[in-house]
Amino acid sequence: MSDVPPTLGALLRGLRAREGWTLKEMSARSGIPVSTLSKVEHDRLTLTYDKLQLLGQRLGMRMSELFAEDGEDTAQPVTARRSIGDIAHSVRVETDNYDYYYLCTELRRKRMVPVITKIRARSAEQFGDLVRHSGEEFVYVLSGRIVVETEFYDPITLEAGQSLYIDSSMGHAYLAAQGCEEAEVLGVMSSSDETLMEAMLHIHEEQRQQGAPSRSASTAKAKAK
Repeated sequence: MSDVPPTLGALLRGLRAREGWTLKEMSARSGIPVSTLSKVEHDRLTLTYDKLQLLGQRLGMRMSELFAEDGEDTAQPVTARRSIGDIAHSVRVETDNYDYYYLCTELRRKRMVPVITKIRARSAEQFGDLVRHSGEEFVYVLSGRIVVETEFYDPITLEAGQSLYIDSSMGHAYLAAQGCEEAEVLGVMSSSDETLMEAMLHIHEEQRQQGAPSRSASTAKAKAK
């Protein structure tokens, strides 16, 4: 008996088996092509945020069911899991000021949430209220220059190749530094809250829909965590 939590592909295979659906029937219900569903079920492809949202709506599932697993034993050891990620197979959320690429999303109940972010916002007005959420995070600048604003420290500028590790419950914001059109960073968030990724995706989706970050929405989401 394996203690390894199921992947998104295993979740969809199990759901289809329980309902007695063929891939074609699930495709018709979800609006996602058969070829795409087949690749997801075999863990060769993940879905964009829009498709995950569509899948949940069409199949009557909450987003949390796609990224977390219910059950009393939340401290199960994770063994022999592996996921190879790249931007082409990431969950993507694009906004005016940021592009987010969540990696390795076929793994559920992850202890870390890796994301590549392309930063274009250059001011606090564009960013909105400082973000707060549970856990800790590590940020490494891949290209460009960023300014990190935090609740208890003076702003700091990071160049490509530099990194920062912070307490995520401390308010924080990442901005493109003066003279930098776009910066790219790798961030890794770690939290015992299994709904962290879902909560972050909802914030990003609100930003995308509104065309700019919502101060009240960001604060409400952060408090809800």
